[in-house]
Amino acid sequence: MDMTGERRIPAPRQAVWDALNDPLVLQASIPGCQSLDKLSDREMKAVAAVKIGPISARFAGTVRLDDLDPPNGYSINGEGQGGAAGFAKGGAKVALDGDAADETVLRYEVHAQVGGKIAQLGGRLIDASAKQMADQFFDRFTALVTQPAPAAQVPPADVGQVMAASNDDTWAVRNGAEPAMAARGERTGAEPPMAETTPLAIAETGVHGSAVAAEPARSSPGLAAGPAIPLTNAPAKISLWAMLPRELLGLPLPAWVVIAVGAVIVLLLVVTGL
Repeated sequence: MDMTGERRIPAPRQAVWDALNDPLVLQASIPGCQSLDKLSDREMKAVAAVKIGPISARFAGTVRLDDLDPPNGYSINGEGQGGAAGFAKGGAKVALDGDAADETVLRYEVHAQVGGKIAQLGGRLIDASAKQMADQFFDRFTALVTQPAPAAQVPPADVGQVMAASNDDTWAVRNGAEPAMAARGERTGAEPPMAETTPLAIAETGVHGSAVAAEPARSSPGLAAGPAIPLTNAPAKISLWAMLPRELLGLPLPAWVVIAVGAVIVLLLVVTGL
């Protein structure tokens, strides 16, 4: 199986290069990829699940990066075993072109070989499945690389200071003092200030006073904004209907259906008339 193509990604070349070398970004972009672990600077271990028609397979293998030329491109080679479903091995050359600050042209050339039950589906179906998976990969990859940076958040300490100042002013008004006096710490009443309810205090004690441990979000070092990367373990499903041609001899498929139905009706009229 051979496949070539190119994609225009609205992002600078360095950002695209960084994402292509980020295991989290690649795992989120590859359809059906369940895990992608970096073994070294040039080697990764991957597990991916694929469903093509009636055949489901779970491939486990290794991927190696060669001919590294940052940020212009590299070669990627790998092989995987899918048990009774068969095997897959091959390689690809990836080239990044473009000096514009807002667009990069990614060109790829893929050579692959499959065997086992998957190979029995036929070359045409395999080629169409590979094309569909490539489109899914680049759609997800582009969305991850070009997503906007998250809005800046006020540090918890700053929020706490604002909340504390607000509490002091409220206390001062309730005790007949000027807010400015409260800001200078000149409290005349015996009533203590209101309990601090800053986000930092809530995070430490919990809503009901119990300790709460916040789980850090997984972020990608390959993206400048460091966004959270959505990961999924669902197998990649290849739609057989999507592989059907949209036109035949210049006419859309619905037109051929109408012609076929009309031909059958005419044939039945001719036969019954005889």
